[in-house]
Formats: sequence, structure tokens, C-alpha cells
Amino acid sequence: MKPYPGTQSVLRALAILQAFTDERPSWRLADLARELELNKTTTYRLLTALESAGMVSRGEGGAYRLGPGILTLAGRALRQNDLRQVARPYLEQLARDTGETASLDLLAGDEILIFDEVIGPRLVGSVSSLGTRHPLHATSTGKAIMAYLPAARVNELLARPLPPITPATITDPAELRRQLAQIRQDGYAVGNGELEEDLLVVGAAIHQFDGRVTAAISVGGPAARFSPERTRRMGELVRDTAVKISARLGWSG
Repeated sequence: MKPYPGTQSVLRALAILQAFTDERPSWRLADLARELELNKTTTYRLLTALESAGMVSRGEGGAYRLGPGILTLAGRALRQNDLRQVARPYLEQLARDTGETASLDLLAGDEILIFDEVIGPRLVGSVSSLGTRHPLHATSTGKAIMAYLPAARVNELLARPLPPITPATITDPAELRRQLAQIRQDGYAVGNGELEEDLLVVGAAIHQFDGRVTAAISVGGPAARFSPERTRRMGELVRDTAVKISARLGWSG
């Protein structure tokens, strides 16, 4: 059967988008053309079309990365994803049990995207952040996810500058590596004033059925409400809840 006109170009464009992975988040034109066994002219033409639609973008040095248009499409798809449906009742329970705001955050490139949240009943700290994106290294959920990413991906992330969001933001790669090891041991991460001064959040990673980690849940509020003992108890509660969500998704680790 003869393919419909334009099918080949669509398939090639999809192959380009699928070439961007956690292990290889950026490509130069020549390398991408070689990987996909396309000539450079065809690859450049497709990249230009994808760039005009916001699906890819060019950074310093001319390397291509996925663009913001992908996040828009991903957001639409994720709104129908089982993860949100599975996690929602657990977020509601966390908010009731703790009185704090509970959220579900997703890995979106080099950032965390707040995908769903249940606002806690307390007046102080009960402000919606739904749809907001933050750097991985400055959030508890970002650090919780980083702790389980492949080593090559972590090395890539830590090879870049870690901009300070507040005076408490961790900008030393060695210190962040130490924290990631501790997170793997404890099962939860703490962000204390690293994203916003006087805000404390505890987060724990969610494992997909195959063990991959691309999401995390958290509970947080004003730091004044979190003594060291309450922070530990919150961390354990969030960790145990993340394990339950992961089990619902088919993870048996």
C-alpha cells in the first residue's frame, strides 16, 4: 500500500523528537542526522519546522533541545494520565492529615512542573502554585527525583551552574550529591528555604511500574510550622504515601 503524501516527513519529525531522551537531551545537527541516518539538509529542514512550532529550540553553541511547545502538549496528555487519577486521593488525604498543601510534581526537562495540588486548610501558606515550574536542585521533589535518575543524567545536570534562588539554595555539586545519597537512604527529601525563604517542603519520589522516576509528591508550608521532629514525621508520611502510589502504578520494588 502506497503511503499517504507527507507521511514520511511526519515519521521523520517524530523520530527527531523521540531522539531527545534523558540520556541525550541535546543534539547538534550533524550528530542527529547521523543518528537517524538522514542527510543534513533534510534534518535541518525538519528541525526548522519543529523550531517554528516551539517543539525544539536552539541553545548556546547551536545545539537543539526540546522546546516549550512540548510541555504544552505534554500537559494536555498528562491531564488524562492515570498518574493524576491515582495520586489525587492520596494528595487529598495528605492535606487532611497534615493541614498543609500537598502536590504532585512532574519532571519536565530540567525543571519540576507542579501538575496537581490540594491546598491545605491553613490560611498561611495556602496559595495555589499549579502549573508553576522550578529548578530541580532548588526543590524537595526535584531532589527526590534526581536521587533516582541515571548517573549520566545526574552528571550532566550537575555539570551546569546551579543558580541560587535564595541564600539557602544548594549550588555546590558535591553537597548536592551528598544530599542525593541521603535521600536514597531516607526515602524522602527536604527543601528548607531553598526555593523560597521560610518555606519548608518534604518530597518523595514516585516509581513507575518499571522503576523509572519522573514524578514526586510533597507536603509543605511555612518553616515555622516544621520542627525537626515534625519534618521527620512528615517526611516518613510522604515517603510511605509515595510508596503506596507507586504500588498502585505497578511498582514492586
